[in-house]
Amino acid sequence: MMSSVHLNRLPQHVAIIMDGNGRWAKRRGLPRLAGHKQGATNAQRVVEIFTEYGISYLTLYAFSTENWNRPQAEVNGLLQLLEKKLDEGVKLAQEKGIKIRHLGKLDGLSPEIQHRIKQALELTQNNTGMTISLAFNYGGRDEIVEVMRRLILSGIPAQKIDESIVSQYLYTAGIPDPDLIIRTGGESRLSNFLTWQAAYAEIYFTPVLWPDFDRREIDKALIFYRQRQRRFGSVAPE
Repeated sequence: MMSSVHLNRLPQHVAIIMDGNGRWAKRRGLPRLAGHKQGATNAQRVVEIFTEYGISYLTLYAFSTENWNRPQAEVNGLLQLLEKKLDEGVKLAQEKGIKIRHLGKLDGLSPEIQHRIKQALELTQNNTGMTISLAFNYGGRDEIVEVMRRLILSGIPAQKIDESIVSQYLYTAGIPDPDLIIRTGGESRLSNFLTWQAAYAEIYFTPVLWPDFDRREIDKALIFYRQRQRRFGSVAPE
């Protein structure tokens, strides 16, 4: 079933902080990992919906550099879930012509997960449909520090460094900045997500927990976006 939202003036790039899996599980008397599993299943549904709407770029914040501080059992469960879902994700990507990208570091991930991520990127690199960026082991500040290191190592003179140069060294190089950032779960912060790229994004916060974020909730976010007047620091035309 297609949306009642007019498919015009839609964002080119939507980025989502998928929050609320643990609370979703707790409200149902389930272990936190059950919430993460439900959240992963919902991520696939959401990808399919945005594909229908013709969104060109979708970025999903799956695991931050700070998430390593969670209980070890939960971290292990998340890593196992990623390993399992990557295969399903590649299958969906091939069916829908989706290109997969990874944002973040591979350091700290097991050799098997690193291999699966690289394989997913390789198998889908020539797909020409929507580009999905999976932010896993990602932190916005960490990304900027990494950019600084790479700039120093590249030997680019300080006076030649500008915003355009910095953007070329980000994990998102070649991807437009997000037009719309959605955060589910009721929190009103970006939590170290796309720190550089979010400068002029429209930000939509919803109390709906990620496993319950469905087509109706997507439509609300898109309607919010359509109602915004994007000025990028200038003034509105009279």
